[in-house]
Formats: sequence, structure tokens, C-alpha cells
Amino acid sequence: MKVSVITATYNRAETIVRALSSVKRQSHKDTELVVVDGASTDNTLKLISPLLSPSDIVYSSPDDGIYDALNKGVELASGDIIAFLHSDDLYYDENVLAFVTDVFSDKSIDVVYGNVVFCTVKDEHDIVRKYKSVLLNLSNLSWGKMPSHPAIFCRREVFERVGKFKLDYKIAADYEFLCRLAKNFNFKSEYCNKTFVKMQVGGASRISLRNTLLLNREVYRAIKSNDIYTNYFMILAKYPSKILEFLRL
Repeated sequence: MKVSVITATYNRAETIVRALSSVKRQSHKDTELVVVDGASTDNTLKLISPLLSPSDIVYSSPDDGIYDALNKGVELASGDIIAFLHSDDLYYDENVLAFVTDVFSDKSIDVVYGNVVFCTVKDEHDIVRKYKSVLLNLSNLSWGKMPSHPAIFCRREVFERVGKFKLDYKIAADYEFLCRLAKNFNFKSEYCNKTFVKMQVGGASRISLRNTLLLNREVYRAIKSNDIYTNYFMILAKYPSKILEFLRL
């Protein structure tokens, strides 16, 4: 079972090698790297060249943001399973993809997802937060909760049925995609209580108060546009549980 790992990147010379190396270390070898670069001006492309196999794909061109890049990656990918690994993140260990493909051996399963941990910029072993993904269902989505995006793996057919990420969302297009999936399509997902990804602290939705406010506005719009009941109180109610995650660490 072939896995396509899509990485969107732009001027990430400091972390891109770490991310792609974690893919190359996977014990599951039927893996395709799809790197979609937004025309980087640093050494990103030069640094990743030694890591690539002839079957890997690199596409470099200006894009309209991260979700445009991910859409291009899905179009270029040829794998049975689609995964997204951000250029600042890495797989937790060398057996993640082997574990995931084993779960997908059940042909009725469309989506597999697990947990993530957050590490510091300087040290991937310095874990500052653990995130246990919530179940992927309408109830959790209505409360502004979703599994962590890099820890979600989908069959190619999911994208063929559901469609691409919508580009009028800057931060929460992945959330809207899951709302569309859960509301309009019959699918079977499998939650694995296992850590799949180490995420570097400071993603697009977490680096400023302004982005946090934008995220919540987009999440609200994503839920409402898919005719799922919610309100702002429900969405903001998730933050006390996030504080508890830090206290448990």
C-alpha cells in the first residue's frame, strides 16, 4: 500500500531536512514524498535534493497559500493513502506509516488518525504539550474540536469524493474539509490512541492573538456553512480543556 506524504514548504531551510528525513526513516518503504515549494528563496530546495528518490516529486512555483499548495500536492500524489506533514514537523518514530497502513488493511476504513505531541524549536525531544485527538464526528466538530491535521491519514478516494481544500479559508480549510466530510459523506474512521507526529510549537494558527481570533471565526464559518449547529460559546468552550492538557504534562 503506497503512502504519499505531502509537505508544503516555503523558506524552511532550518527544518525541512528534519521533516523529510523522518519520512525516509520509515520502516514502510512504499512511500512517496511530494514536496510542494512556494518558490523558496533560501536553501530549501538545495538541502532536500540529497534526500529525494527518483520516484519522489518536487514542485516549486508561487502559490496562493498553504492550502493551495496542499491541493497541488493531492493532485500530484499517486499513493493509495494521503498524508500531510508540515515542514516544521516530523513523524514520532520510524514505524508510524507501517502502523497506519496495517490499520488500512481493513478496506472499509476511510480515515485513520492519532495523537500528536508538541516540541520546542531547538530540540525535538523537548516535549512541551501532548494532544490526544478527539473523535472525528459531528458532535465534536460542532464544539470546535477536530483531530490534529498532521495525524490524519485518508484514502485517496476520500479526496475524490469530498473535493479539495477551500482557498477562501486562510487557517481553517482543514477544519472545513472535515466538516464537509462528516456532514455529507458516509465514511468510516479509526482512532488510534498512539502518537503519530511531533509538531513544532508555533504553527500558523498559534503564533498570535490575531491568528487565534481568525481561526475561531473561520471555524465558526466552516461549521455553519455545512449546516452543523454551533455557536461561539461552544467553540470557545474548548479552551479550558486545552489548559488542562498543559497541567497533565
